[in-house]
Amino acid sequence: MTVEELIAAARAAKGQAYAPYSGFQVGAALLTGTGRCYTGCNIENASFSLTVCAERVALFKAVSEGESDFKAVAIVADGDDYASPCGACRQVLAEFNSGIEVYMVNRQGEYLVRKVSQLLPSAFSLKKTF
Repeated sequence: MTVEELIAAARAAKGQAYAPYSGFQVGAALLTGTGRCYTGCNIENASFSLTVCAERVALFKAVSEGESDFKAVAIVADGDDYASPCGACRQVLAEFNSGIEVYMVNRQGEYLVRKVSQLLPSAFSLKKTF
């Protein structure tokens, strides 16, 4: 799957977002090591803390289908800035692979790419390192 195809999948997922409170729709597409693509959109809730981000929806769908090897994620939103994952999403992605490439896309379709480790250095881990 090309970067452009991954971004197109994220853009399509954004159209499914449920964002009646913020009006800020986000879509994500997650590429696995097996070559499959899982998409997600943000899903808001009147109890704001129960809202789930597009990145986590895509990752949770993939994990629930037996995937655990992730290569890249594209994130698309309607803002002029690049769609960067929130801290919670960064931590969840880091749990699986701090080397995941994150394609952050802006309204014009331009993107920046960073590894999760660059977005979240020194991520929390319960894995023993001693």
